[in-house]
Amino acid sequence: MNKKITTLFLILALLAVLVLAGCSDAARAGQEIIDKVEQETQGVVAAQGALTPTPAPMRLPAPSQNALAAAQAQQEALADLYAQISPSVVNIKVTVAHPDVAPREQFPFSLPGMPGELPPARGEGSGWIYDAQGHIVTNNHVVADADDILVTFHDGRWAQAELVAADPQADLAVIKVEPPKGMTLQPLPLAQPDSLRVGYSVLAIGAPFGLEETLTTGIVSAIGRSLPVGSEMAGPHYSLPDVIQTDAAINPGNSGGPLLDLSGHVVGVNFAIESPVRGSSGIGFAIPVSIVQRVVPALIEDGKYHYAYLGISGQSITPELAQALNLPDNVLGAYVDQVSPGGPAAKGGVKGGSAIVDENGIKLHKGGDIITAIDDEPVRQFNDLVAYLVTQAAPGQKVDLTVLRNGKEKHLTVTLAERPQASPALTQTATGKITPKAALAIARDAVQEQNLVKGKIKETTVMPDTYHGQDVWVVTLGDGKQSAKVVVDAVSGEVLLAEQE
Repeated sequence: MNKKITTLFLILALLAVLVLAGCSDAARAGQEIIDKVEQETQGVVAAQGALTPTPAPMRLPAPSQNALAAAQAQQEALADLYAQISPSVVNIKVTVAHPDVAPREQFPFSLPGMPGELPPARGEGSGWIYDAQGHIVTNNHVVADADDILVTFHDGRWAQAELVAADPQADLAVIKVEPPKGMTLQPLPLAQPDSLRVGYSVLAIGAPFGLEETLTTGIVSAIGRSLPVGSEMAGPHYSLPDVIQTDAAINPGNSGGPLLDLSGHVVGVNFAIESPVRGSSGIGFAIPVSIVQRVVPALIEDGKYHYAYLGISGQSITPELAQALNLPDNVLGAYVDQVSPGGPAAKGGVKGGSAIVDENGIKLHKGGDIITAIDDEPVRQFNDLVAYLVTQAAPGQKVDLTVLRNGKEKHLTVTLAERPQASPALTQTATGKITPKAALAIARDAVQEQNLVKGKIKETTVMPDTYHGQDVWVVTLGDGKQSAKVVVDAVSGEVLLAEQE
């Protein structure tokens, strides 16, 4: 109680000082009295069991004007870039009238009025304007087998599109539209093939889950990845080289949309994700612009891209592979496991393995060549070899292969051929023959290329036979009105005959 009286007395004294003295010295003296009063008051309150006062919050230094200006400029630049690019990105909706899936696999019941038939399948993806003539680039898997393709532009207007050509081996397709009246198409420019580095910022624009005009950003996580692509019917696939990996969010519906650099140039076409839940997990993939630059013009002009073909199967040399096959340590290159009979590599003297080694259940052929360079370009992994064939070589071109055989370097000249629709080395049965499924895929492509059957293929048969002493598959395809016969070599996959019946 005495301390409370003392505190009251001090406050009254302070008031008296402030009233009687109007000078700065008196003010400082008053402040000292206030500080002392606060200290004693806090002591009294604490002594009586009350809570102690909350400490003043820590004051963080305010950002500098330069930092604020830089951040503002950065976000304005991103917003301006989006406004510039988005008119060139489209949403694509497709309808497949007759899905090629057995009804019982997908629908255990029949819908009214459609006994035993599947309802039309619908899908959605993205694309981007390639040129002023109305060509739009997207993924093959977005428009494959589509009977109806509808393109929606950034301003909500739409147009019907027709398929120009598609390439399952690059998962690229070109469609064409007649733009709505009064609309000027704005093509996107392409970046230089070697313009990316790991760590560079990139943007993806598309329609993930159908949400049009969506922008996501990230960085280039890796370059030079290799992913399998191609028609499901053909069994095992060829590899797509130089694939870009990014952590920019890519989800179903982003397929076919552009991946861009900070100048608004296309560096890739989004086409795949690595995710157990079909959603972005920070690992997305894009087809590199180096492949876009070669494949897309060929699809527009010729309806097809002609891939160079070497005729080998193999893999990159790893420590495990080197140990299993008794290869020298730290020798990098493309190991040749098998050589396709009668293929360019076989004719050029490339040797595959012979003795079979079982390494943890995986059968490998020991004794194959190691390709370390092609036309003096180093080959450190199998992807380097595939990338050169896809982006720098052509059918009929002669290439110089540097190989290691039994520890000695050799140079072999190989004349490249055109890639078969299904790789013989990768679609063989245990008897050395390609599968009926692969033969059917080869025959379908031959019929489509030669326009032997006008309508949609509805009837197919595959029968073993001989032709000029060779084992073959005889494939018959028809649309109900027309039919064609295709004879496929059962070992090499070569089309020996294709004709209308």
